[in-house]
Amino acid sequence: MPWWKTAVLYQIYPRSFLDTDGDGIGDLEGVRSKLGYLRWLGVDGVWLSPIYRSPMADFGYDVSDHRDVDPVFGDLEGFDRLLGDAHVRDIKILLDWVPNHTSDRHPWFVDSRSTRDSPRRDWYFWRDGRAGGGPPNNWRAAFGGGAWTWDDATGQWYLHLFLPEQPDLNWANAGVVEAMHGVLRFWLDRGVDGFRADVVHLIGKDAALPDQPPELAEIDLVGVHDHPSAHPLLRGIRAVLDSYAGDRVMVGEVNLGSPRLLVPYYGAGDELHMVFNFSLLWAPWEAARWAERIVESEAALAAAGAWPVWVLSNHDTPRHRTRYGGSEARARVAAGVLLTLRGTPFLYAGEELGLCDAEIPEERRVDPGRRDGCRAPIPWHEDPPHGWAAEPWLPWPPDAGTRDAGSLAWDEASMLHLYRRLLAARRRSPALHAGSWRLLDAPAGVLAYERLGDDGDRRQVWANFGDDPVSCRVTDAWVVEVSTTGRGEGLAWDGTLGTTDAVVVRPGG
Repeated sequence: MPWWKTAVLYQIYPRSFLDTDGDGIGDLEGVRSKLGYLRWLGVDGVWLSPIYRSPMADFGYDVSDHRDVDPVFGDLEGFDRLLGDAHVRDIKILLDWVPNHTSDRHPWFVDSRSTRDSPRRDWYFWRDGRAGGGPPNNWRAAFGGGAWTWDDATGQWYLHLFLPEQPDLNWANAGVVEAMHGVLRFWLDRGVDGFRADVVHLIGKDAALPDQPPELAEIDLVGVHDHPSAHPLLRGIRAVLDSYAGDRVMVGEVNLGSPRLLVPYYGAGDELHMVFNFSLLWAPWEAARWAERIVESEAALAAAGAWPVWVLSNHDTPRHRTRYGGSEARARVAAGVLLTLRGTPFLYAGEELGLCDAEIPEERRVDPGRRDGCRAPIPWHEDPPHGWAAEPWLPWPPDAGTRDAGSLAWDEASMLHLYRRLLAARRRSPALHAGSWRLLDAPAGVLAYERLGDDGDRRQVWANFGDDPVSCRVTDAWVVEVSTTGRGEGLAWDGTLGTTDAVVVRPGG
């Protein structure tokens, strides 16, 4: 199997990971200094949210130079040191690639808006307004308002599916395709192992840019746009990665609701290697609903030979412990499920510490999408400023002095050690990191499934979502390999689950 099929990936939002130079903003040296922690935890790779030069209107997702590191994070030499040290520790590095748009300060857009005769005019979407005035169509932007901004200098509107500072690239232009392929090659030549592609489904657009139908007129396009012109573009992107040795990988963010709609973005094994499946990210805390979403995903993806990607938290959504009402027990059970499903799980930095979102006073809010809470800084030590060189750019999450990595590393009953045990169990079991998946019959309120490896390795996972203990009917002899409560590991399992409890069990006498 390629490395990314058996891996666990760990997302780092660099601004919030660790500051080492005293400006209160996390940096690449902070990431490099914690590679030993990541190896100890047991992750196989890291996805870095954008580190490119940027005016930071959308905190790096508005790129002004794709081939350089923003000084707030460091420089190219510092990135090379991080990459080299990560590879020494057998940790892969994925960069966040933003193909749909650039910053309005990117030289390409500056040139494009300089005159209607610019050679790069068609690199972006410039259009006249409707007869009688107004923007060219009724599209809405992701952060509110219309998706078009008027440019006085050239007397046309330009398209931006996000902020006005993030104009959309026109991938129907061969120059854009060549330039963005060149960006990929620049980083691949430096040795990166792959990319996470931001809202990559949006790069394919109908050249006519038609109105959205009335029922979608008030909805931004991110969750509904699904145009077939994206697929030949993805095949071209895949060809770039496939021209490099070492199983370079592209995982795509495709924000379409149903797993069935994700399948075409894998192509015939010639488009995206993996596509994020957000089915569990917004699932209510009910075993039956989780089972439905997993079964639906398995049915769609397995039938197409597509490899699943699972996630519970990220930089765009409230942390899963926050979504579960602050319950650590629920967050532990969710981790037990995430790390034992078929597919590649992505962790979000800090979830292994059981962090909740920070409470952000209105005057400290800086994000246009109001996602500040889940981007709060990671605490590394007990005492303020918790291992950082200076007070950070956002407030700390709750309980930063007790949910810091240093304190939890000493507590073998902590959530941090649970993640470490789950990752170790996944690594040593072919059933867990590469085997098949099937749902098991279980009592109400319990999610249960079996994983089976090609070599006969076998595991079962039983997760009680309920508030009462439950007895599960088991016929074979099982030993508890991992318990989310820590109880009974290494002992025979009789089928009993405590309140909000999950176990990974292996055959045994």
